Amino acid sequence: MQPTGLGIVGCGVVSDAYLTGAARSAIVEVVAVADMRPEVALAKAEKYGVAARSVEELLADPAIEIVVNLTVPLAHALVSRRAIEAGKHVYSEKPLGVTYAEGKALVDAAAAAGLRIGAAPDTFFGAAHQAVRYAIDEGRIGRVVAAAACFATRGMESWHPSPGFFFRQGGGPLLDIGPYPLTQLVNLIGPVERVTAIASQGFATRTVTSAPDAGQVIEVEIATTVNGALGFASGANVAFTTSWDIWRHTRLPIEIYGSEGTILNPDPNFFGGTPRLAIEGGDWQDLDTSRHPFGKPTRRTHLGLEVADYRMVGVLDMARAIATARPHRASGELALHVLEIMEALQRSSDQGRHITLETTCERPAAVPLGPDETVLGAG
Repeated sequence: MQPTGLGIVGCGVVSDAYLTGAARSAIVEVVAVADMRPEVALAKAEKYGVAARSVEELLADPAIEIVVNLTVPLAHALVSRRAIEAGKHVYSEKPLGVTYAEGKALVDAAAAAGLRIGAAPDTFFGAAHQAVRYAIDEGRIGRVVAAAACFATRGMESWHPSPGFFFRQGGGPLLDIGPYPLTQLVNLIGPVERVTAIASQGFATRTVTSAPDAGQVIEVEIATTVNGALGFASGANVAFTTSWDIWRHTRLPIEIYGSEGTILNPDPNFFGGTPRLAIEGGDWQDLDTSRHPFGKPTRRTHLGLEVADYRMVGVLDMARAIATARPHRASGELALHVLEIMEALQRSSDQGRHITLETTCERPAAVPLGPDETVLGAG
């Protein structure tokens, strides 16, 4: 089977992960990249041996079947809409849009055009997160009754080369970090029915300490700590925290509490790690992840950690799903539900009340067992 042609719009920091993922795959081939800064697109194209085009040229290229939208969040809806109007399937970086209305309009437009739309994160495909999914589906901890999720750091200004947009409208830890734990929670437990939250801003300004903008002062426009509670359709009650106001903490990324045991789920920002299981009051046991794909370390982070990073696997799954006429896992339906959860958390804080969600979604199909991307052809 010929690889599916991709066009990548947006050549910022995250594009390296996607281009690296595409280069090691037999399922897709990057035809061209584009960016509002032509010189940036050209540099990225030369690095990865692909073509650099204008956005207009990229969208008009018949060799491109899927457009991968890696622009900044405020541009996600505009670029995705243009791709749909050009007759392309779309896979967007998270979030799908910066508002639920934007996301719903995109999902509706894709459906009306008979096109696929999907969005990151695809980290829930990872070996660690699928091992947890399998354990829950096998009933190893009984019925999930509660959970807790936490993703808290000091923020982006100390390491990101252009952190300003993270602290403006469309940014913030909820929209930027929230999709990772929320998507994994939906993958594990199912859809959310209602939410409540308190959101706050820890600091009115941030001073950049990373190159090239070190010393720049950023006016913070968004909430930088959100504590919420999620009521799932299954009845599970989940505590949820995202923050960029915290230097250090000891809370784990995700803990799942069942009627017969507990599972500790590794950081959903990455694909790997070692989940741990305890049955009732027994000792912790490592869950075996070796049967699952997308778990071996692939790169070292800026903190020196070896992590599994398979960003692009959601696009690979979409390409195989299109070819085999099956649903893709990192779907528009899933991304829209997660986007509504995040918007509802902020609304709950603003309005001082519980918010009942309009959307629901099916849990994505579990990723089949196997060594690598070939499992995506199995359904």
